[in-house]
Amino acid sequence: MAAEFENMVIPGHVAIILDGNGRWAKKRGLPRSLGHKEGCVTVEKTVENAARLGIQYLTVYGFSTENWKRSSEEVGALMQLFRYYMVRLLKVASANNVRVKMIGDRRRFDQDIIDGINRLEQETKENTGLTFVIAVNYGGRDEIVRAVKHVMKDCQEQKILPEDMNEEVFNSYLDTASMPDPDLLIRTSGELRLSNYLLWQLAYTEIYVTDCLWPDFNMDELKKAIVQYNSRERRFGGAK
Repeated sequence: MAAEFENMVIPGHVAIILDGNGRWAKKRGLPRSLGHKEGCVTVEKTVENAARLGIQYLTVYGFSTENWKRSSEEVGALMQLFRYYMVRLLKVASANNVRVKMIGDRRRFDQDIIDGINRLEQETKENTGLTFVIAVNYGGRDEIVRAVKHVMKDCQEQKILPEDMNEEVFNSYLDTASMPDPDLLIRTSGELRLSNYLLWQLAYTEIYVTDCLWPDFNMDELKKAIVQYNSRERRFGGAK
């Protein structure tokens, strides 16, 4: 892998659907909550690995708008894990010069979680290394609907005219307004779907799927994805 990885083009923005925590735990006879906890450890390691490789943006799917449908026990455990993880993430971000950003509709969370998210963003905003983006209570369709509502409000207030609308303007209303679109999407656990993730932003993203369950994802797996990315010919709808 080391020789193969030499002279690789590092994608500027990597997005990940980190799937397989529950299956990882089930294979080991463990409760799903321990799979999610181990998945958080993998997130920390992946942030450090991505920063080490020179990736500029890393966006992970932490909790979707659909995840509220899970059992109240699992959702409650995830919220407690999120509380703990935000404290850990602040230490990881500080140690690695990482800026943290959250996308999604945070209003549904308890106030202490909202306060924790705000603190993470505020205390890391001056960091100049990797930008680590966590999608929480996020859904691609929900994001687009929220953006459209904002556009309609601005039209009513005559802040924007319908004829002014184009892709660039609409992009400025999305949660990811200040970010480039992902170059590479990694999905773990072998599933072949987008799961309502970054639907606008992934229009021309290269997709890499691995059977590796998320808690087993490591630097070697990340490098495999980047090697595969380098084998692609990105045309963005054009011809070569």
